[in-house]
Amino acid sequence: MPAPRSTVRRGIAAVAALPLLAVAATACGYGSEAKDDDAKANVSAGGKKLSSDTVKIGYFPNLTHATALVGIQEGTIQKELGGTGVESTTFNAGPSEIEALNAGSIDIGFIGPSPSINGYSKSQGKGLRIISGSASGGVKLVVNPKKIKTLDDLKGKKIATPQLGNTQDVAFLNWISEKGWKVDAQSGKGDVSVVRSDNKVTPDAYRSGDLDGAWVPEPTASKLVSEGAKVLLNETDLWPDKKFVITNIIVSQKFLDEHPDVVEAVLKGTVATNKWINANPDEAKASANKALEKLSGKPLAPEILDPAWESIEVTDDPLAETLKTQAGYSVKSGLLKEPDLQGIYDLGPLNKILEAEGRPEVADAGLGVK
Repeated sequence: MPAPRSTVRRGIAAVAALPLLAVAATACGYGSEAKDDDAKANVSAGGKKLSSDTVKIGYFPNLTHATALVGIQEGTIQKELGGTGVESTTFNAGPSEIEALNAGSIDIGFIGPSPSINGYSKSQGKGLRIISGSASGGVKLVVNPKKIKTLDDLKGKKIATPQLGNTQDVAFLNWISEKGWKVDAQSGKGDVSVVRSDNKVTPDAYRSGDLDGAWVPEPTASKLVSEGAKVLLNETDLWPDKKFVITNIIVSQKFLDEHPDVVEAVLKGTVATNKWINANPDEAKASANKALEKLSGKPLAPEILDPAWESIEVTDDPLAETLKTQAGYSVKSGLLKEPDLQGIYDLGPLNKILEAEGRPEVADAGLGVK
C-alpha cells in the first residue's frame, strides 16, 4: 500500500552520458546561490549541531520542487537540523545538478528521475542514492495554437525541453519515438526539432517565434500559456493512475556514509513540509511563490501560479516503478546503455520516519540497497 500523498491542489547522468547543451545560471559555479534573509531559515537558535556544520542542498526554481521551496522558506527543514546550517543552490535542470553533486558542491538534491538514473549509472552505483520522493506531475506540452492544433502537427516544429538528458527531454524523446518519428537524441534534429532551452529564456524564445512550443515543468508551462500558448498534452495523462515521479530527493553516497544523522534530519524536514503543504494548501502556494520571488526577483502572477500549483502533487513516495519505466525511455532513446539500478534507492531512513508516524512504508521496486 503506498504512503499517503500530500496533494498540492486548489490553492527532472553524473551529467548525462552526453555533452550538455544548456547550463544552469552560473552565479555560483554550477548554479545560483539562494540566499534567504528570512529568520525562519537561519540556524535554530541554541540548536544542537549535528555531525556536519552545514548541509548543501540543490533544487530548481520550479513548482515541481515545492518541497524544497516551501521547506527552506518556512524553516521546516532547518528546524530539524538544529545548529547545522542549510546552504542552498538552484539549477536549471538535472544534469548540471548531478555534476555539482559529484563535485561536492551540494550534498543533497531535489532532482528528476532521468539525471538520477544517469548519475547513478555513470558512477557505477557509487555516486548517489535516492532517499525519498518529492513530487508527481506538473509537466505539460504547450504549443502555439496558431501553428499546432493537434499532436500530429508537431512534426516539423521546434519544441523546447530544459536540457539534454533531463527528465522532460527523455520523456519527449520517448513520446516522439512512440509516434513513429525519428530524432537524433544528441543533436535534437529530425522529424521534430528538439531545442534544449533554459527554462528562464524559453518564454522569451517562444514570444519571439523561435520556438513553436515546449515540453516543460511548472511554472514554465503556465508562463507560456500566459504568452498565448495552449496546453496540448498533460504528461500525467500518459501514466497509469496518473502518477509519475517528477522529483526525487538524492544524496551523495559519501555524505550519506559520513553524516547519516544530517540526512535523517533533512528527511524529517521534508516529510514535515509535505504534511504542512497538504494541511495548508493556500499558505503553501503563497510560500512557494515568495521563495520564487526571492530567486527570480518577482513573484508569479495568479494566472500562472494557480494552474501550475493545481497540477502538482507532493509526495514522500518515490513512485519507484515509474522510475524503472523512465530508465527504459533513456535506453530506448540512445541516451543511456542498459543500466544496473540495483541499489539506487536507500529508503531505510525515510521508512523509519514514516513508521514512527504510524504510516506505511514506501516501496523501492526491488531496487533498494541490500
